[in-house]
Amino acid sequence: MTPHCHLTELSTRQIAESAEATGMAQNKSAAQTGGRIARHARNQLESQTGKSVVTGANDLSPVAPPVESAAQPVKVIKAAKAVKAPKKP
Repeated sequence: MTPHCHLTELSTRQIAESAEATGMAQNKSAAQTGGRIARHARNQLESQTGKSVVTGANDLSPVAPPVESAAQPVKVIKAAKAVKAPKKP
């Protein structure tokens, strides 16, 4: 996830909370406004610095879960047998 996305999410959430948005239409409006704010901030920063904010270096792509090696045996746990409670006299 890029810094631009973080600003979009933060802006959207704060706008929705301050407007007490409920329902799809109000939340969609908050999302559009949040995205507009983040886009404007990114464009302004890029024009000021002359550098792109979104780069491959700051991309936080999801990390895949580790894959278990076939060399490591999988431990099998057997289910315990059910024990019946003693009968009451």
